[in-house]
Amino acid sequence: MNYKIIIAYDGSRYDGWQKQGNTDNTIQGKLEAVLSSVCGESIEINGAGRTDAGVHSEGQCANFRSSSPLSPAAIMEKANSYLPEDIAIISAEEAPERFHARLNAKGKTYRYSLRLGAAPDVFRRKYQLRIEEKLDIDAMKKAAKALCGEHDYKAFCSLKKYKKSTVRNVESIDFLLNGDNLDIYFRGDGFLYNMVRILTGTLIEVGTGKLAHTEMESILRSLDRSKAGFTAPAKGLCLINVEY
Repeated sequence: MNYKIIIAYDGSRYDGWQKQGNTDNTIQGKLEAVLSSVCGESIEINGAGRTDAGVHSEGQCANFRSSSPLSPAAIMEKANSYLPEDIAIISAEEAPERFHARLNAKGKTYRYSLRLGAAPDVFRRKYQLRIEEKLDIDAMKKAAKALCGEHDYKAFCSLKKYKKSTVRNVESIDFLLNGDNLDIYFRGDGFLYNMVRILTGTLIEVGTGKLAHTEMESILRSLDRSKAGFTAPAKGLCLINVEY
C-alpha cells in the first residue's frame, strides 16, 4: 500500500527534514526509524519538501510504501506513541499507487512570523523574529506585490550554483497583523533554497527603509543574491500546507 501522511513538527532542535549521513537528528530520520519499527520492515519516506534546520511545519506531506497489514489509522496511532513529542503524524490515508509527495506537489504555503514593538511575546519567542524598529507595512505590501508572479528568483536563493531552473511562480504574499504579531504568508508553486527567508529579510529591509519598494524589480532582474535583503532566521518559518 502507498500511504500518504501529513506531519507537524517543531524543527527547533533538528538538523532539518532531510536524512543525512553525518547526523541522525533529522525529521525524516526519526520518522523512518519509527515507521520501520511499526511496520516491521525498512521504510523510506518521500517528503514534499526539505525544510531547513530550525524550520517548522504544520502540514508537511510525505508518502511511503509498505506491505504492512496495518490500516493508515493504526499506523498513525502506533507511530505517534513512539515519536518524540515535537513530531506528530496528524493524518494518514491510503494514496493512489502512483502518488509521490514531492513530484505531485502543485503548490506550497509558508508563513513567516514577526513580533513587532518593544515587548517580546514570551510564549511565541522561539517561533518569531522580533523587530523593534517601526515597520512601514504599506511599503512592504507594495514590495510584495512586485515580488509576486513568475520570475527568475536567483537573487533570492542562497545557493551560488543551482543546476535546475530558478524560475518560480509566487502566487501571493499576504500580511496578517494581529496586535504586535505580523504573519506573512507566501504561496507559490515552489521555492528555492532559503527563498522564503530571503524574501522575508528583503521585505523587512523595505519596512525599515533600508531598501525602497521600487527596487524589487531591479533586484529580480539582477539575479544577484547580494542585491536582496538578509536571510531571516529559520525559527520564524513554518510550512503550512502542500497542495496537490
